[in-house]
Amino acid sequence: MKFLRLMGTDIYLNPFFLALLALFFVAGVLVKGLIAFAIVFIHEFAHVAVARKLGITVSQVELLPFGGVARMGQELSLDPGTEIRVAVAGPAANFIMILFAIALKNHNLWDSNLGPFFIQCNLLVACFNLLPALPLDGGRVYRAFLARKKGLSEATRIAAAQGQKWAVFLVLCGFLGIYLGVTGVDVSLTALFLFYAAGREKNRAPYLFINHLVRKKDELEEDGLLPARVMVVLEHVTLGKIVRSFLPQKYHLVMVVDSIGQVKARVTESEIVEKILEGGMDVPAGQMKES
Repeated sequence: MKFLRLMGTDIYLNPFFLALLALFFVAGVLVKGLIAFAIVFIHEFAHVAVARKLGITVSQVELLPFGGVARMGQELSLDPGTEIRVAVAGPAANFIMILFAIALKNHNLWDSNLGPFFIQCNLLVACFNLLPALPLDGGRVYRAFLARKKGLSEATRIAAAQGQKWAVFLVLCGFLGIYLGVTGVDVSLTALFLFYAAGREKNRAPYLFINHLVRKKDELEEDGLLPARVMVVLEHVTLGKIVRSFLPQKYHLVMVVDSIGQVKARVTESEIVEKILEGGMDVPAGQMKES
């Protein structure tokens, strides 16, 4: 549901978020629910502000129970450094709000009921989002570091799988909390949505990979240069395995060797991609010929 348009960005409310607000209303603590809504909104708009500062357009933001998802003019995962800067902006905003609340308390501008809740809610949103699990902010930072060693596609799969593992753990914690009477159903609902969102990120991995390859080709054509990375592979290794090892922001030169180490072909990243489009991911590297 579209909520408002702010600074050229459409803000949408996810049905799960509305359900959480409804739970606050039924429990008779709607004011706390609105505070939680404001905290999530500021958290997410911190991402938008940093993205805009870096020259990235943000067309849409969808608010979720634990944060939000921004639709940006470029895929941040293709640039690990940028993704890290944008990802940490949300939790940083939460910690700034905590410091602001402490300052208000020190100046006796404090509500003894809502003040502690404001700090607890900010702390919960910040710490939850810092978990190393996609699609949370910590998961995006985790993927950005992994991508530099394992490639974007594999890094996305690993971080998304972590997201689903954390979701299962939190669902169990939520049920235990309900049994002990220390939490409501909101913990389990949020965890279930995290499981769903992590699965959606995992399904996007192949598309991110394609965008990753196209983006690098465009960068090379625009700038005229890219840092290179040389790989040596045996003839039986498939092209699919090779490209899954490609790293962001590097152009790959591949040397194909036989079992005794003699070089059979020297090919570029672009030539490998063209061969995949022609014959598929299972083509062995030994079929590559120098142009």
